[in-house]
Amino acid sequence: MNEIKNLIGVDLGATNVRSGAVVKDKLTKTYADKLPENKSKEGVLQSIYTAVEAVWNEQIDAIGIGVPSVVDRAKGVVYNVQNIPSWDEVPLKTLLEKRFGVPVYVNNDANCFALGELHFGKGKRYKHFVGLAIGTGIAGGIIQNGKLLIDVNCGSGEFGEMCYLDSKFEDYCSGIFFEKHHQTAAKTVFEKALKGDEKARQIVSEFAIHLGKLIKTIVCAIDPEAIIIGGSIAKSKAVYHPLLMNELQDFPYPRSIQKLKIDYTDTHEVQLLGSAYLPVDAGR
Repeated sequence: MNEIKNLIGVDLGATNVRSGAVVKDKLTKTYADKLPENKSKEGVLQSIYTAVEAVWNEQIDAIGIGVPSVVDRAKGVVYNVQNIPSWDEVPLKTLLEKRFGVPVYVNNDANCFALGELHFGKGKRYKHFVGLAIGTGIAGGIIQNGKLLIDVNCGSGEFGEMCYLDSKFEDYCSGIFFEKHHQTAAKTVFEKALKGDEKARQIVSEFAIHLGKLIKTIVCAIDPEAIIIGGSIAKSKAVYHPLLMNELQDFPYPRSIQKLKIDYTDTHEVQLLGSAYLPVDAGR
């Protein structure tokens, strides 16, 4: 399996699907499209077929796909996809292998982000790290001893689902926070904060405090060398990173925070690369 050179990576999101062909570790062709509005089970599946076909060539050795949910890795069955209610149970591996005739590997999308960082990004520097993807929602992938953590249901990095305040961390540490608690978009707040808007700066401060508390929880549970942050929220790091670091200073074990590296992805299409690399990782 380590000798395979031609791969396809697919990233299924809540509203879109993206794909890319990876040849000898290089992303050579990409495709993206929105999911059908009704998000029917068959409609979403057809969107994935189209995405694979758009970057397909006859030399493809295997396909990797990341989905925003829990997965039975061995069987490739996807369960209870958040924001796609019709996908309560989908035998995705079987369906794709039948259609395309190559091995298919299915995993959680945040795990794919972490895997992409491990092989193509800043994760190359570390043996133990958490890849934390922050956008509309928030989730993580865990790398231990240079490999993706193999858990039972692909759920070990679902930090956003952990209880926090009156709900869960995702409601306070992702784009949901800005929309739910301040009726605005994260991008708008960050742009205004950069221009010195006092109200926007206060909202950013609140967000940084919540995110800091999540990171302290991750350090208590996982104790990684590094946390690598990706997703749309990572693009505004200049606004919130100093505030985030300040929130970490009251951690009960100061040396753990001193040693912890908090970094931000700079690898183009890292999640697609990670999805494509699922077959390679499975053979390691």
